[in-house]
Amino acid sequence: MIRLDDALRAWGTPAFEAVFKRQVAQLGADQLPLQQGLSGSNAVADEPFTVVILSVAEQEKSIRVKAGIFYQGIISGCSCADDPAPDNTVNEYCEVLFVMDKCSALTAVSMVADQDNQL
Repeated sequence: MIRLDDALRAWGTPAFEAVFKRQVAQLGADQLPLQQGLSGSNAVADEPFTVVILSVAEQEKSIRVKAGIFYQGIISGCSCADDPAPDNTVNEYCEVLFVMDKCSALTAVSMVADQDNQL
């Protein structure tokens, strides 16, 4: 689990989306399930990623945020000098569900398995 203290403090204000996106973008890729979302590569690149909020829902004890994440994947291989395709990064996208506890800011993060899944 991760903690999104700044996002929780911003909840209910116009700044929530910006604070949430900034705080998630500052996380390391290893703190998010990006590896599971790879479709055209086999490893997550050590590059910045972009967070897009798709929907937000408040429940009694939690805030649920469905977000799309754009990031880079790497096609690992030999990277030989005579390789005809030296650019081995691929644009990737996945959807992630953040469930933030409204008291502690502890946040569970999981892949959205079904792209039609609604909050």
